[in-house]
Amino acid sequence: MTRRSFDEVSGLINDVDGWLSPEQAARLYAAAAATCPGQQIVEIGSFRGRSTIVLASAAPDGVDIVTIDPHAGTDRGPQEIRGYQTAAAGDHEVFIANLAAAGVGDRVRHVREFSDDAHGAVTGTISVLYIDGAHRYSPAREDIRRWGARIERGGTMLLHDSFSSIGVTIAICRELMFGRRFRYIGRSRSLTEYRSDLGGGGLAVATNAARQLAQLPWFAKNLAVKVMLTLRLGGVMSRITGRRPEWPY
Repeated sequence: MTRRSFDEVSGLINDVDGWLSPEQAARLYAAAAATCPGQQIVEIGSFRGRSTIVLASAAPDGVDIVTIDPHAGTDRGPQEIRGYQTAAAGDHEVFIANLAAAGVGDRVRHVREFSDDAHGAVTGTISVLYIDGAHRYSPAREDIRRWGARIERGGTMLLHDSFSSIGVTIAICRELMFGRRFRYIGRSRSLTEYRSDLGGGGLAVATNAARQLAQLPWFAKNLAVKVMLTLRLGGVMSRITGRRPEWPY
């Protein structure tokens, strides 16, 4: 398949539901486009395929693409933790249809399992790992720890809802902020990028931690927005900021 430009891919995902902004899509596209034949991309959490289409459209031929999502009605979206089994069945059908419509259905292998049960379905090391799975602390930490351990040296890990979701942010603090392996590259809104090439001893670790700690004021702002929206005070925010508020992502 000939690689599509990012502008083409942006057009493909315009009508695909999901929580992926244009700048976040661009970061995913760049990571996938940098892979080489024989390498592997793994996505955890695909929902209806918005991010999957970006990854599969950007990756060169010969790159394996695996997406893991149980479509089970849990952790479906913001404030949709449990009880969405009926909706999830439809999500799975729409996911398959969206990939086919984008022309990437044959590029992607879908593992319909929870991420902690899917390790046996994925062999080898990972070059690019995109995590947008369960946002609660325990499963988020397990995804970062166990799947992150499978990333090759110099590989990329991308985390959605970083410094936005409380669970994901605490997991980052525990697993990455003061770690000695993953270097913080930057973020596009809540999509953070890490590279498994830190090294360099204590000074490098401290510098890396400081760059992540600098994101915490943005995290505090996101929490305030979520509280206001949960309390149905969006109108107050609109009058203060002059913009219609949205759930941070």
